[in-house]
Amino acid sequence: MVPALAAIGDLPSGILWLVALVVGLVVLCELTGLRYIANNRVGVVEKLWSVKGSVPEGGIIALQGEAGFQAEVLRGGMHFGLWRWQYRIHRVPLVTVPQGKIGYVYARDGEPLAPSQTLGCVIACNNFQDARGFLSGQQVGPDQPAIVGQRGRQRAILREGVYAINLALFYVLTEDMVYRLGTGGTMEAKTLSNWQNELIELEGFDPVVIGGPVEAADPLSPERKVLVDSMGIVTVHDGPSLPPGEIIAPAVGTDRNDKYFHNNYQDPEAFLLAGGRRGLQYVPLTDGTYFINRWFATLESTPKTIVPIGYVGVVVSYYGRTGNDLSGQTFRHGERVAEGERGVQEKPLGPGKYAFNRYAGNIVLVPTTNFVLHWVTGRTETHRYDESLRSIDLVTKDAYEPTLPLSVVVHIDYQKAPNVIQRFGDVKKLITQTLDPMLSAYFRDVAHKRTMLELLQERDAIQHEASQELGRKFGNFDIECVDVLIGKPDTAEAGGKIETLLEQLRLRQLSLEQVETYAKQVTAAEKLRVLNEAQANAQMQTKLSQSLIQVRIVENEAEAQLARARKEAEQKVVTAQAESQQRILAGRGEGARILQEGLSEASVLVRKIQSFTDPRLYALSVVAQNLAKSSQPLVPERVFIAGGGGGNGNGNGHAGDALAIGAGANAGNGLMGMLLGLLVAEKSGFDVAGLPEGNVLQDFADRISKQAMDNIQEAMAANAANGNGNGVGHGADTTAAVLSGPVPGLKDTEVIPS
Repeated sequence: MVPALAAIGDLPSGILWLVALVVGLVVLCELTGLRYIANNRVGVVEKLWSVKGSVPEGGIIALQGEAGFQAEVLRGGMHFGLWRWQYRIHRVPLVTVPQGKIGYVYARDGEPLAPSQTLGCVIACNNFQDARGFLSGQQVGPDQPAIVGQRGRQRAILREGVYAINLALFYVLTEDMVYRLGTGGTMEAKTLSNWQNELIELEGFDPVVIGGPVEAADPLSPERKVLVDSMGIVTVHDGPSLPPGEIIAPAVGTDRNDKYFHNNYQDPEAFLLAGGRRGLQYVPLTDGTYFINRWFATLESTPKTIVPIGYVGVVVSYYGRTGNDLSGQTFRHGERVAEGERGVQEKPLGPGKYAFNRYAGNIVLVPTTNFVLHWVTGRTETHRYDESLRSIDLVTKDAYEPTLPLSVVVHIDYQKAPNVIQRFGDVKKLITQTLDPMLSAYFRDVAHKRTMLELLQERDAIQHEASQELGRKFGNFDIECVDVLIGKPDTAEAGGKIETLLEQLRLRQLSLEQVETYAKQVTAAEKLRVLNEAQANAQMQTKLSQSLIQVRIVENEAEAQLARARKEAEQKVVTAQAESQQRILAGRGEGARILQEGLSEASVLVRKIQSFTDPRLYALSVVAQNLAKSSQPLVPERVFIAGGGGGNGNGNGHAGDALAIGAGANAGNGLMGMLLGLLVAEKSGFDVAGLPEGNVLQDFADRISKQAMDNIQEAMAANAANGNGNGVGHGADTTAAVLSGPVPGLKDTEVIPS
């Protein structure tokens, strides 16, 4: 001790004063009981001792200053009067409930729960921040005791926010933390942890969201899944139990104007005050978000019920009061009740979507449109009502055993759908328990009265009779038989008796058809012949018309040709007459010309002969000229003279006129004959110049010469008078004038032979 004091004495005086100040402040704080609480925490005050003693038996929180945990908590800041030797301060964090989450509260003190209670009742205590108010309770009425808080799990929940809660009294569970004062031991901590895990599995820290799509079976095809809007079926775990015989808690506090409107189970206290019961609730939750205490109520998300188009939903209610039977005294197949009563309700649900509590009843779908039922082995429709039906086994009058495929069109009136459900429970039972045996018996009776052939051939009549008879029978069960459709009877084995019969019928029918076909072919051939004749007549008519037109054309052309021929004939006649006249005139002119030329030549010859004074001299000159041009030798090597007797040249034996002219004898032909003739004539004394024709020729030659000279002079005088100075064609005109003049000594009509 002495050394310590010596050491302190060695310190500087300033440090000594500082140490003394700190020690003084600490002593002052302890003397004043100063305590500091951070702003993000609260201080739970534990009083170690008190002159008032301890808390009452069974209590934890001191409300009258007793020793123990105090009801009030210390908030952030400085607090005085809390001496360490009397108070212990437990600094705990503020309770934080995240946004969109829920906090659950467990109370360690308060009144014990009643035997029928699961959760503590709701007390106005500022969201559990007023521990004294929770434990002191609230006055409901002047004559009623105050309602105080109860220990255990609480019905009230904490919404998002920050709370200054006395954790010595309340434990708070959130999704990520358990707020508690660590004085309860490990067992308590384990229990709180288990509760937290259960709530996490139930998604209890999240609000309930209703209306999202959930997977459900298709009402028409159960093997197929569809997405349907969800609904929530609520099970309440607190409150009075259901009365005996009830399975669904009734609806309470659903009216917004009701004093105890619980707003879809979000206000548990109002629900219970309204008379709510624990168990399955009749009223489901529909679309929306709900903050529900999962300790108070759990939810099952289930799809809404869909009534498809073409169906109605008959409600079979398991909930409600006992109602009056509306089906009448004669209907002994169950009760039909009004809405809200237990039983088969009279009014079915139309097509639509319903938030129907499947625990409170059942909706049986009944088709209201025409639907087909097949009594055909291995065939079924999508509604599956006929999946257990098979083809009907028959025995005919002639001992055939076919199976008959059958289809029936059925209709159920939507207003009579509850009657059908009352009788049979559902449509499938109606078919399997009533329609199937009824139809089987009816068609077996029909088959017993008919042979196989009649069964095949009278199918239409059987269908008509079946539609009427089955329609009458179906009417007794509130359903309508629209039509009956019968298929082809068949046998199980291939190639049986029915096939043999059918083959015979086919052959018979084929024969009949062939006879009919042949008759039709004969008729068709006759019609074809008539058609061909008509077509030929039509074609020949065209040709006939064309030929008639051609006849007319030919007639017209013939007439035209005839007219043309006549004209041509006339033209030819005229032309022939003209040509004849022309030829006559030309002949006359030619004859005149030849005559004139001959006469002129004769005149010239006469002049030539006269110029020789002796015709013989002229003849010798001509002979000499011809001999000069001849290629034959003048003196022949041989001379043959043929002739005889006194015959003449013509063989008649008489002397001709040539002898008179001077040809004495026909000594031979040719030049030599002529020379010999001339010599004979000369020797005989024949005078050519003394012939009488010589004088005539001489006179004619003189006239011709004179006339030619006169014509030439007249033509020249005429040209000079016309004054034609070109002089072209004067010679031709003069020649024409000379030639065209009349022949002297000839008459106009005299024809001179050529």
